[in-house]
Amino acid sequence: MRRALTLAAPRLTLAMRRMSTASTIAHAKHCLRTADAVCFDFDSTLIGEEGIDVLAEHCGAGPAVAAWTTKAMDGGVKFEDAIAARLDLIKPSKDDVAECLRRHPPPVTPGAAELCAALAERGTAVYVVSGGFRAMIEATALEAFGVPKERIFANTILWDANGEYSGFDASEPTSRDGGKPAVIAKLKKEGAQTIVMVGDGATDAQAKPPADAFIGFGGVVARDAVVAKADWFVEDFHDVVAALAED
Repeated sequence: MRRALTLAAPRLTLAMRRMSTASTIAHAKHCLRTADAVCFDFDSTLIGEEGIDVLAEHCGAGPAVAAWTTKAMDGGVKFEDAIAARLDLIKPSKDDVAECLRRHPPPVTPGAAELCAALAERGTAVYVVSGGFRAMIEATALEAFGVPKERIFANTILWDANGEYSGFDASEPTSRDGGKPAVIAKLKKEGAQTIVMVGDGATDAQAKPPADAFIGFGGVVARDAVVAKADWFVEDFHDVVAALAED
């Protein structure tokens, strides 16, 4: 059973709240209502934790990996450097990942499932575009949010014939800085005209452009760099569901 998450969202300062203006918020809402596709980050957005940190804790490498995650999400280091460093610290086997998911099922962020369902009902394609790992994302993405693996762009952990860690697939676009804009550009090339990116991290903010709007999410953690770049910064997905119903 998926855990429902109760969030005590970080309180934003008045200055932070003023970063999104009335005009940028209106633009984001318009793009949301007319979007051909909405792309969500996964960790600390659709779910209320960073999956790699949970996996690291499970494998006994928690504090060191969490420090790298914070630097990566705040934009302090290149994402490709952070993912390599964290995986080298964890070295998760296939069994480690499966057991971690069994013991710690990802907690669904309040309002996230409702938002994905509302978008799907409107005929808007919902994608997951994440720097996390497919092995930790695919089941929850489908069960909680109705997103099939064909609409997931994420990283792939590589294992040898014995299921031991042997690296990661560096060809995945989300394994490096600039990967999320590349995914958005690919979707546009395939025919999506209006695309909205939703997420909590610096790599999500990078997606605009080519994304038409960026909705920053701070219901799990509010990052200054994301607040500064978001067209609309929200702490509760129910506000986004309500915006869909305004037209």
